[in-house]
Amino acid sequence: MSSLRNKIVQKIQSENCVRSKVVLKDGLEPELLFKNRYGNKSVLKSRFGRKAPLAAAVILAIIIAGCIFSDLITTIDPSYMDLSKLDLAPCAGYIFGTDTMGRDIYSMIWYGGRISLFIGIVSALISTLIAVTIGALSGSASDRMDAVIMRITDIILSIPSLPLAIMFQAMMGAANVISLSVVIGATNWMNMAKLIRTEVRQLRDTEYVIAARNMGGGFFYVLFKHLAPNFIPSLMFMIVMSIRSAIASESTLSFLGMGLPLEQISWGSMLSLSEKALMTDSWWIIVIPGAFLAVTLLCFTSLGNSLRGELSKRHSQL
Repeated sequence: MSSLRNKIVQKIQSENCVRSKVVLKDGLEPELLFKNRYGNKSVLKSRFGRKAPLAAAVILAIIIAGCIFSDLITTIDPSYMDLSKLDLAPCAGYIFGTDTMGRDIYSMIWYGGRISLFIGIVSALISTLIAVTIGALSGSASDRMDAVIMRITDIILSIPSLPLAIMFQAMMGAANVISLSVVIGATNWMNMAKLIRTEVRQLRDTEYVIAARNMGGGFFYVLFKHLAPNFIPSLMFMIVMSIRSAIASESTLSFLGMGLPLEQISWGSMLSLSEKALMTDSWWIIVIPGAFLAVTLLCFTSLGNSLRGELSKRHSQL
C-alpha cells in the first residue's frame, strides 16, 4: 500500500502538481486528490491551446473564401481610380475608405489577397520541391558528399533571405507574380532541406529501402515511394510556415519598392503606399490592409504551431 502511494505521489510531483490528500477508496486502493501549483492556469491554457488552432482555421478559411469569391462580395472595380474621392475615410459607400489614388480599399483587400496567397502557396511549393530534392540527395549520399552539401546549405542559410531575394529579383528585372514567387521560393528552402536530410538518414538503412534499391529502384522512385510517405507529416509544419514566410516576404519586398508594382494589387503593394498615407494622416490605408495581413500570418503561425505540437506528441510516444 505504501509503495503504491509513493509511486502516485512521485508521478504527480513530476507533472508539476502538489499532493492534497490520500483517500482510501473502499478500503483497498488509495485515491490521491491533487491540484496544480498554478491553480487553473494550466487547465485554461490547455483549453485555449485546443481552441486556438480551430479558431485560426476558421478565420483563415473565411479570408481565403473571401479572396476566392471576391467577385460576389465586392461591387467596385479595385483598379478603378476615382480622382474625386482621394484619401476618403471609411464611410457608408466605402466601408474601408479609399487610397491615395481613389481606389476602393475594401475591393483591393479581397482581390489583393488572391495575389498574396497565390505567391505564398507557389513559393512554398517551389521551396518544398527544392528542399525535398536536396535534402533527400544529401541524406542518401555518402558521408563526405553529405558534408559538402550541408556545408553549402549552411553557407546559403547564413545569408539573410531578404537581401538574397532582392539580389535575385534585381537580376530577373521587373517584378511580376511568377518571378516574385520563384525568387521567394528559391531563397527559403534551406531549413526544410536540413529537416528532410535528417529524416532520410534515419530511414535510408531500413529493410524496405535497402530492398527497393537492390531491386533496381532509382533515386526518385525510392524517394517518392518509400521515403516521402514517412517524412511528409514532419514536412507539413514546414510547408505551413513557409507559406506564412512567403506572404510576409512579398509584403516586405513590395514595401521596399522591389515587389509588385502599384497597378498589380496585393497586400504588399497596398502597404507600399504607407509613406504617402502617413503624410496625409490617412491611417486606414495602412491599418486595414496591415490588419488583414497580420491576422493571416497569425493564423498560419497558430496552425503551424499546432502541427508541431501534434508531431512532438507523436514522436514522444514512439
